[in-house]
Amino acid sequence: MKIKDLFGRGAKIFSFEFFPPKTPEGLAALYAALEELRALKPSFVSVTYGAGGSTRDRTVELVGHIKNRLGIEAMAHLTCVGAGRREIQDILERLRASGIENILALRGDPPEGAARFTPPPDGFAHASDLVAFIRSRYGDGFCLGGAAYPEGHVESRSLEEDLAHLKIKVDAGVDFLITQLFFDNRVYFDFVARARRAGITVPILPGIMPVTNVAQIKRFTRQCGATIPKPLMARLEAVQEDPEAVVRVGVDHATEQCLALLAGDAPGIHFYTLNKSTATRTIYQNLQRAREVSWKSP
Repeated sequence: MKIKDLFGRGAKIFSFEFFPPKTPEGLAALYAALEELRALKPSFVSVTYGAGGSTRDRTVELVGHIKNRLGIEAMAHLTCVGAGRREIQDILERLRASGIENILALRGDPPEGAARFTPPPDGFAHASDLVAFIRSRYGDGFCLGGAAYPEGHVESRSLEEDLAHLKIKVDAGVDFLITQLFFDNRVYFDFVARARRAGITVPILPGIMPVTNVAQIKRFTRQCGATIPKPLMARLEAVQEDPEAVVRVGVDHATEQCLALLAGDAPGIHFYTLNKSTATRTIYQNLQRAREVSWKSP
């Protein structure tokens, strides 16, 4: 099923993002987490694409396993990094052969050690170029998602410039958007309002990452340009030497975020799991107990 067809059915969308592990032990743990997740009937699961395309084969294998073996709708991330048109075409054919209908089209981050993104020979400089390429080859054969940055992409000079780039990407053929992580819901709602004024009408799914490690979330937010509200940071730093307490604070904050987002008419929640499904499962169960959400999967 194409993810775009899940929106507008009256039920909220709940999705989970994982990355391909690099070790057999990590892969076994991921499969176990996915089996546990299957019982919760998520709307879809997405699988990331390693830096420089380093995990592209595992991404293709995993999304095929998730869809065809576990019966969960799956979305493959696809980036412009390290691949020209022919290689991207080959990956698209492999995805189509596996029955995958959903792709998150991304430019991707520069390879480790590179100061800036450099398009490969015969490759693409922007996600909008990748979207246009897929549409030109496959029409509506794939449902295409795109990334959105409520606080602006780190390489954009202003929020206005970032929104203009997003409009180009959507106009190229994006069906829905998933936001970068954020910790203040006003950031999301303000962004959606600005996007609508700019003529962007596709669904915008908020991306939520529960904090499970203080040093890690500081590093992530520096890299992606997101901000952590001072009250939340104070709560986290007060317990940063107690890993279990950090997780409790992170889960509590994310639960409150999700409840307010859903009450404010967000179409659902996309969870960045970092392959640690316990925290996100706890949030999911918290929402269920609050009886704020319809749990019938679209």
